[in-house]
Amino acid sequence: MDEASVLAKMQSAVSAVAGDIAGVRTGRASPALVENITVPAYGGTQRLRVMEVGSITSPDPTQIVISPWDKSIIGDIRKGILEANVGLNPSIDGEVIRIAIAPLTTEDREKYVKILSAKLENGKIMVRQVRADEMHEIKKKFEAKEITEDDKFAFEKKLQELTDSSIAKIEEMGERKKTELLQI
Repeated sequence: MDEASVLAKMQSAVSAVAGDIAGVRTGRASPALVENITVPAYGGTQRLRVMEVGSITSPDPTQIVISPWDKSIIGDIRKGILEANVGLNPSIDGEVIRIAIAPLTTEDREKYVKILSAKLENGKIMVRQVRADEMHEIKKKFEAKEITEDDKFAFEKKLQELTDSSIAKIEEMGERKKTELLQI
């Protein structure tokens, strides 16, 4: 078992979950709410991420401000955000786009907690899949007499420790996000 490779795969799953749950609305303004939205620009589509179209800031907990590098595409950015259908209503204010973030209702919070739970479970499934693939490899090597029975048990134990650690990280991120979601 290549521990570094397994750790990298599990870390990749944890990172994917972190990026995925960053986009879950919490009632607070965050650039993560819009940075993955694609907008029609320059004859193609561009992501709103900081480097591609402009800077995205959150000057206070109720507002997101997008300052495009090229002011001529400001209308395209607004259109892209509206078409993304993420429940945000951008307005053009001179050379910037402002998005007011309305406070979440109790029902909205409960809905987003369910969405968060689903995203966390998907992350845990990704980690468990890495474990299952490695367990299969360990079993194949044992059956081919490439490793001893002691090695097999040691590898399986280490693999389970890595799995438990990765799942704990996902759960910890989920708890922080859930606390943020339920905070009024």
